[in-house]
Amino acid sequence: MAPVTLPLAGLTRLLKFPDMVRSLGGVSPQEIGLLIKSITSKRRPRALPPISSDFYDISDLLTEEERAVQRGIRAYMEQRVRPIIGDYWERGEFPHELLPSFAAMTRDVLGDRLHGISGIGPVVGGIIAMELARVDASLYTFLGVHWGLAMGSIDLFGSEEQKRRWLGPMQRFERIGTWSLTEPEVGSAAAAGLMTTAHHDEHGWVLHGAKKWCGNAPFADLNIVFARDVRDQQVKAFVVERGMPGYHVEKLEGKIALRVVQNANVRLEHVRVPEANRLPGVKSFRDVARQLGMARGHVAWAMTGVAMGAYERTLEYANQRIQFGRPITGFQLVQQGLVRMLGNVTAMQTLCMRLSQLQARDGKISQERASLAKAFCGERLRETVAIGRNILGGNGILLEHEVARYFADAEALYSYEGTHEMNTLIVGRAITGMSAFL
Repeated sequence: MAPVTLPLAGLTRLLKFPDMVRSLGGVSPQEIGLLIKSITSKRRPRALPPISSDFYDISDLLTEEERAVQRGIRAYMEQRVRPIIGDYWERGEFPHELLPSFAAMTRDVLGDRLHGISGIGPVVGGIIAMELARVDASLYTFLGVHWGLAMGSIDLFGSEEQKRRWLGPMQRFERIGTWSLTEPEVGSAAAAGLMTTAHHDEHGWVLHGAKKWCGNAPFADLNIVFARDVRDQQVKAFVVERGMPGYHVEKLEGKIALRVVQNANVRLEHVRVPEANRLPGVKSFRDVARQLGMARGHVAWAMTGVAMGAYERTLEYANQRIQFGRPITGFQLVQQGLVRMLGNVTAMQTLCMRLSQLQARDGKISQERASLAKAFCGERLRETVAIGRNILGGNGILLEHEVARYFADAEALYSYEGTHEMNTLIVGRAITGMSAFL
């Protein structure tokens, strides 16, 4: 005899006649009710909460103008960058096709405020870094080097004539900038003495040495090069233009992080630079350190953005990943990991917001406060992307799910703009009054 099947409506009507239900062979009304609940729960999936990494409503602290900047950058990054960036990351290439639309986006969102680093307030600068890195840390790094470091150097240390000459074309992305402080043999010890030298004579300056990790350098038009003046042993800064004799650029290969960023080794073989290309505001490493403090604040914001992106992509994946008949977000250990990620993100957001508020209040950024933000956010970022990669299991190493890219890129952010150890010691010196650098 073939088994009897009843539609859902029939099962529901049976519950009105418990004696009939019992006659079916020991099936209780309670069991029929559980069966109906199981069927209806599968047919009508419960709506999930929206995915948001702003659990403490940090955006409520922004002005309407600042929120408009955030919305504009987020829309561009989601619509234009996110669909293609994984492919460029895998190939280790820069998406030059995006530059016209990227320039238009910054013009629409920021107006003329990108004309030098001083034109943008600390909070807006942080939001820009966060929203770019939330989708791709490489594109943030591109802008951070071009605008924050190269344009920033000209804006902070250049003469009025130099600003008129270079900042306009750079703002329109007609000329791209790079920045060269680190050397093959000198990283954290840059303050103790650069090996790249600058000799002054009656015709100007002659630069000789080598630089490493110069972001954007393979296609940059201008390079802000820091060198040690052999006369007074102090650091000076020079704008080296592409095509100057003796200026050689070689793309740095073999990176496992920020693969979209085009880093380079630069050789300076007696490069002659006119006095008009020396930035007069740089007289010692103290001036460079002031700029580094601002950059570290932006990197802390960028780390926050990477953590936000990793959290959002992890939660999105977990909602869709079915194991043992249910989404893995319904399991305790997965929820524990997601909560840990969100806690880290929220702590990073609140710390960075306060840092920018203090910078706006004081008109400058404290080296110690910037270093604490960089060190703390670096640790929290590393943990956050590792949890996300773990929740995705084997799929966590595939670019198609994006978390793998965040996981790899976090390693570069952890070390650049001052290693974790150096930033830790800067804070340690401030709170103890004793230097432990040497």
